[in-house]
Amino acid sequence: MGLHPLEFSESYLDSPAFRDKIKAHEAELDKTGRFIKELYKDGKNLINATKQLSLAQKKFAQCLGEFKFEYIGDAKTDDEKCIDESLQEFSSFLRNLEDQRDLMMRNITETLMKPLEAFRKEHLGSAKAERKRYEKETEKYYSSLEKLLNMSAKKKEPQLQEADMSVEVMRQHFQESSLEYVCKLQEIQERKKFECVEPMLAFFQTVFTFYHQGYELAKDFDHYKKALQINIQNTRSRFEGTRSEVYELMKRIRESPQEYRQTSPISSEGYLYVQEKRPPPFGSSWVKRYCTFVKEQKILHMKTFDQRSGGKLGETESVTIKSCIRKTTETLDRRFCLDIEVTDRPSTVLTVQALSDDDYRFWMHAMGGKEPMQYLNRTHSRERGIDAQLDDVGISFVKNSINAIETRGINDQGLYRVVGVSSKVQKLLSLMIDETNSGIDLALSEDWDVKTITSALKLYLRSLPEPLMTYELYKEFIVPAKSATPESRVQAIHSLVHKLPERNRLVLSLVTKHLANVAANSKQNLMTVANLGVVFGPTLMRPQEETVAAIMDLKFQNIVVEILIEQHEKIFGDAPSSSPTLAATPLSAPTRQSKRLSRQNRPLAVYNPQVLDIQTVSPSSESPALVNDETSAGSNESVSSQSSNASGTPPEKSKNHHATISTSLPESTGICTATASWMNSASPASVTPAKPESEGIEKNKPEESVTLMKAKAVYPCEAEHDSELSFQVGAIFHDVTLSREPGWLEGVLEGKRGLIPENYVEIL
Repeated sequence: MGLHPLEFSESYLDSPAFRDKIKAHEAELDKTGRFIKELYKDGKNLINATKQLSLAQKKFAQCLGEFKFEYIGDAKTDDEKCIDESLQEFSSFLRNLEDQRDLMMRNITETLMKPLEAFRKEHLGSAKAERKRYEKETEKYYSSLEKLLNMSAKKKEPQLQEADMSVEVMRQHFQESSLEYVCKLQEIQERKKFECVEPMLAFFQTVFTFYHQGYELAKDFDHYKKALQINIQNTRSRFEGTRSEVYELMKRIRESPQEYRQTSPISSEGYLYVQEKRPPPFGSSWVKRYCTFVKEQKILHMKTFDQRSGGKLGETESVTIKSCIRKTTETLDRRFCLDIEVTDRPSTVLTVQALSDDDYRFWMHAMGGKEPMQYLNRTHSRERGIDAQLDDVGISFVKNSINAIETRGINDQGLYRVVGVSSKVQKLLSLMIDETNSGIDLALSEDWDVKTITSALKLYLRSLPEPLMTYELYKEFIVPAKSATPESRVQAIHSLVHKLPERNRLVLSLVTKHLANVAANSKQNLMTVANLGVVFGPTLMRPQEETVAAIMDLKFQNIVVEILIEQHEKIFGDAPSSSPTLAATPLSAPTRQSKRLSRQNRPLAVYNPQVLDIQTVSPSSESPALVNDETSAGSNESVSSQSSNASGTPPEKSKNHHATISTSLPESTGICTATASWMNSASPASVTPAKPESEGIEKNKPEESVTLMKAKAVYPCEAEHDSELSFQVGAIFHDVTLSREPGWLEGVLEGKRGLIPENYVEIL
């Protein structure tokens, strides 16, 4: 478990647990500050002490390798995993450079030192300033609160009102400071991932530019750099979306904090001052305690805690409540007091004092007093004033909008990201969902531009009483995005989609099919699958409760939507398998040690090889079936169905048949891989794991001696490239021949000829 999210509502409770969370965030920022300072110092050594380059690089590499980013929430996206591992990757590069002592390092001040120092001074420095302000406001507020509570109730009403107003101002300043400090802490925790890594990325590019002897290593790094740029861009895009949602939530809580006060259905909690009676002549004292009342058992847990004493916790005392009675000022010269009769101590009455009149009413209601507090049920709608329903009129509007967008603006740059004028958008949506106004064909109407139509479609989906992917299934959709393999993610989401109500599934199918068409034109409109995931993640699915923790799951919502777009035909075209999804274990097949000739043979997370430019392959050196004609589709590639874990049970395919592809082409993340040599035996059991390559088929076998054969699949396989075949167990291949690529066969399946990993089949 990483750092806990800091809920804005907790700023109003100011509980011990909340203070502990803040301390953990502060400690992480202090660690980051120390890390950046150390990195900055080491960079200076590299510039000013070239003669001691070896020592400086080792220290620098060690500093990078030992640091690890903490994250908010209970899981990381594939992008974040790759970013987390990036410092270790950089460290590995430096160790390789140490082997080439004659290489020189130049010009790192602008690309590394200044951005890191700017981040430390600007962002970490502002966090320290906010921290001092927060501590100052804490001291001022609680001091003034104690003075107020100790004030005699017999004082004149104007004096009491003036004191109340003064404390209220202090309270508002304290809560404002708390909200801003919480927001600043979490913003910097998220920002540091790319703010710290991007300068390092630029630094490495600069280093390799001046290292002629490291040319081959620099080419290899270029491959990793492109993958990491995608990870950073995806993370940055998700950060921007998350930050806007967090600010919106903070704004709503600031406007009506009582509506967002966290009260569990089974317990209530907050601060109370408890009167502790002492033997004469010492009188009594009032001790502030953090109290939790469990409603069903009627147990009150009281924990001594004072924010001004460094947050030290005292002992916890628990009592069972029999009754709760209001304490009048005639019997006690203090306001907001309650007399609590406890069953644990017969004839003992516990007197407590609430922090304010609202707080007093809250505790009276929670503990069953005579003045129950009537809370208004909080209802929330993402968009007020729009009566959107998932009825025939709404579905007709979705179809009408999609047809208009695909007819008039499928190639418009920034489609769905460029928004229309708010007044026009609301006017269009109100017009289109009005049953009395039908028959408008948006594809033919020039009154509404494309950006207005796209914004109206998004507004309609956000304004539904319940999102298309329903509150009930929200957590189930999020689970596979946080874990599992790419295949099981698709299987799980496939199954969950078919649990949706019929109308929800119909509209979801219409929207995701349309988004797939938009992504297919990403070269023109610049809207890749990843970009569309950022836009439609919070539109198609969202949690019922708005919390910071829920907002941190936005990145996983995006991944779910990316899968729906990429796998639209499979998810909506076929009924899901009845077999378990996440628990399914794929068939294992024999493997062999792959040759680690270079870094380029290592699989990298969340990288799609089909979107990179591939050099033209000469027919004399490569079979035409092996040429991949996919070209780049944009910088932000989808990461939904990729995995950072390339190990696993499927056998590893030979990588040699991609040797003629451009250097920038990375290895795929490994859906199906196999390189063990195909044995001539008809039994699959004779395929031996970890077989040396020399024991496979003869590489120099004359082409004219190849005979046509039939083969049967003994393991399932999913193609990673257009030149490969996908198949299930039992598939029959015709016209099977030995490929020029070691570890591969060529054959025909269902009229298509392509490559087959040889240890996945048996010859008939």
